[in-house]
Amino acid sequence: MSILLMKDWIEEHLNTPPVLSCTARNPEEFWAWQQAFRRRIRRALGPFPEAVPLHPKILERTDCGSYLREKVIFESEPAMAVLAWVLTPKGLKKGEKRPALLCSHGHGPGKDPVVGINEKGESCDDYQHRHGLRFAERGYVVIAPDWRGFGERRDSDPWDRNGCAGCNVRALAAGHFGYSLLALQIHDGMRCVDYLLTKPEVDGRRIGCVGVSFGGTMTTYLTALDRRIRVGVISCYLSTIANGLLRGNFCGVDFLPDLPLFGDIPDVALLAAPKPLLAEVGEFDTCYQVNDADIACERIRKGYEAVGVPERFAVDRFPGKHEFSGRMAFDWFDRWLRR
Repeated sequence: MSILLMKDWIEEHLNTPPVLSCTARNPEEFWAWQQAFRRRIRRALGPFPEAVPLHPKILERTDCGSYLREKVIFESEPAMAVLAWVLTPKGLKKGEKRPALLCSHGHGPGKDPVVGINEKGESCDDYQHRHGLRFAERGYVVIAPDWRGFGERRDSDPWDRNGCAGCNVRALAAGHFGYSLLALQIHDGMRCVDYLLTKPEVDGRRIGCVGVSFGGTMTTYLTALDRRIRVGVISCYLSTIANGLLRGNFCGVDFLPDLPLFGDIPDVALLAAPKPLLAEVGEFDTCYQVNDADIACERIRKGYEAVGVPERFAVDRFPGKHEFSGRMAFDWFDRWLRR
């Protein structure tokens, strides 16, 4: 019988196993797989923009008691800049260096809720539970950028539309010029790390990344691809590509061409190994379903076992929805970045 519907066509294609998913059983097999998969991921992402001098500027500064909050702007590529909040703990001794975190926002109004404010500068909370602010209060230097199309980098109509439509339009527009929107976002994230390394308070050997939802997407790819990021906490994102495709749970901002042909989301996460990696899984998450997240996490666990560092992967399966947990995340970063 002929297939008429795209969902049936997708399901038919998902019956063909990806050619490069991790099946390693020992360190030698794992390192060989990781090298091959990393090359394939970079090819799928396509070109990255040219990195230009940052030329950073501080646009505003606020004393928040235990930390300073600065809004900064810096160049990412020719004709493109990044806006970010940077939170720096107060009371550092002369020459003291602290660990730093890139706190990545998910879908929504951008960077502001990550540091506990709304667009008017008023205190607020959302599904991300102000994790950037909370890490700053624990003594971390924090950078929380706006990703392309969010917050102060949001495009006006007709470019920007509610929900995923705006992400899809931007992804198609980037494709017209030979770029993946995901690659452009990853590039901006790497430039955030570049900026952190200019700050004298930051210990460049102790940088981590954390985010929920699309922030978890960015954490997955940045921890996998940027060697300077040493620890990751991926919240409410780890899943299988098949589940997302069958449910229509994807959009242009996290689209990686060809991924189901050669691998899966757990394989992307395994590019981070042997870095410490924590997965947060909400038991009542309706966006990234818990049973599917369990499958993804089990694949990652097997990879960490194969490489011989099972203690460096952990799962916080918390009794919550699509939201940041933090039950294990704060201690996780303290364990791996403060020693």
